[in-house]
Amino acid sequence: MQRAVVVFSGGQDSTTCLIQAMKQYQEVHCITFDYGQRHRAEIEVAEKLVKQLGVKAHKVLDATLLNELAISSLTRDNIPVPTQVNNGIPNTFVPGRNVLFLTLAAIYAYQVEAEAVITGVCETDFSGYPDCRDEFVKSLNASVNLGMASNIRFETPLMWLNKAETWALADYYHHLDTIRHNTLTCYNGIQGDGCGECPACHLRQNGLEQYMSHKEAVMLDLKKKTGLS
Repeated sequence: MQRAVVVFSGGQDSTTCLIQAMKQYQEVHCITFDYGQRHRAEIEVAEKLVKQLGVKAHKVLDATLLNELAISSLTRDNIPVPTQVNNGIPNTFVPGRNVLFLTLAAIYAYQVEAEAVITGVCETDFSGYPDCRDEFVKSLNASVNLGMASNIRFETPLMWLNKAETWALADYYHHLDTIRHNTLTCYNGIQGDGCGECPACHLRQNGLEQYMSHKEAVMLDLKKKTGLS
């Protein structure tokens, strides 16, 4: 039984990863984290999406300790969400989030005997988040396997894709409308096209416009990068 665990937030990237994983693995488990996030609607969106896509195994884990420790505009209502990307680490960065999420997902994968943990992090469009880098993911993967005497793979299908290519990947699996209308990527917690003002919405919309304007070229680039036929 080929089995994988998807770190699932209900956003564009993790949903695209889930859709692909369901084609590549015989059994897929989703794990969503409640860390007291500002846009808590993402948990409800994630629950609806797993049902819509037919995922039978979905666990929502309490990770609210992270909220107590990590100060960010995504964990504090009194810190405004920025409307543009600036140089350096943005205030939307939640320190330790991916360290915690990937570690907990690996423990869960160990228990259900999954061979892979899949996450939608991306270095190409990583928005200045240090825990979305390939170097970090590989390093943590090695440490987790050492600590659990396991051989779990951390897979990052979007790591070297830009946002237009991520839209193309959703379209390749015939789920572009699912991603556009049913996911929640917006830092202000608005489903679908979002608020249109936060950096996450800008990145998402710019990628969609680029893909829709140059579909054939973007799809070709995607296939070259991923080996899809």
